[in-house]
Amino acid sequence: MTTSNLLFAIAIPLLINLYSSPANSDNLQDICPTDTSPHQTMFINGFPCKNPSNITTSDFKNLLLSKPSSTDPFLRSSMTLVTASEFPGLNTLGLSTARTDLEVDGLVMPHTHPRSSEMMFVVKGVVIVGFIDTDSRFFQSVLREGDVFVFPKGLLHYCLNNGFEDALFYSVFNAQNPGVVDISNAMFGDKASEVVKMATAKLVSLNRVEDVRGDDYKNLYDEL
Repeated sequence: MTTSNLLFAIAIPLLINLYSSPANSDNLQDICPTDTSPHQTMFINGFPCKNPSNITTSDFKNLLLSKPSSTDPFLRSSMTLVTASEFPGLNTLGLSTARTDLEVDGLVMPHTHPRSSEMMFVVKGVVIVGFIDTDSRFFQSVLREGDVFVFPKGLLHYCLNNGFEDALFYSVFNAQNPGVVDISNAMFGDKASEVVKMATAKLVSLNRVEDVRGDDYKNLYDEL
């Protein structure tokens, strides 16, 4: 075997191993610039661990999702997001969770989670959910008790109550700090702005269409 062939034979496995290795973990903070100061200061990506001798069972139990939080009077909804900040046992596990309550005609305006996908489970009520991908394709469905839906990481999504009673669903995120970017408030100001009111009215108008069961795992267009 020639020298060049030998080097090639050695390099290929190394390259395969390099590209098959796990990527760096996702950043758990919005920004993390390099510290160029001469005096080194440590800023970790996440939270420090508790002293092992002080860990107790209570670190792995949390009651924040047992009751709804205060309802937004404009959107008629409430959401409680529990991350490693509030639930010590979640630290380093790459998980967080949330509870969302929707009154009749209540909704959660379009938003994204830049660091996480979201899987939701409907406990009560009828909920319309939807998201838009990077090709501007629209995916929307009607969910009922026991149904599960997933919003892919970073994609714009929303949900609203499509029934005649309050709705409740729980969500799980594959990041201990998923982040929330509220598109309407970020771009158009507070909930009292005319643009936000128009967007809200447009979403709520989806409640007025006839709800045909059909196949809830297709787009709503296929259901109606």
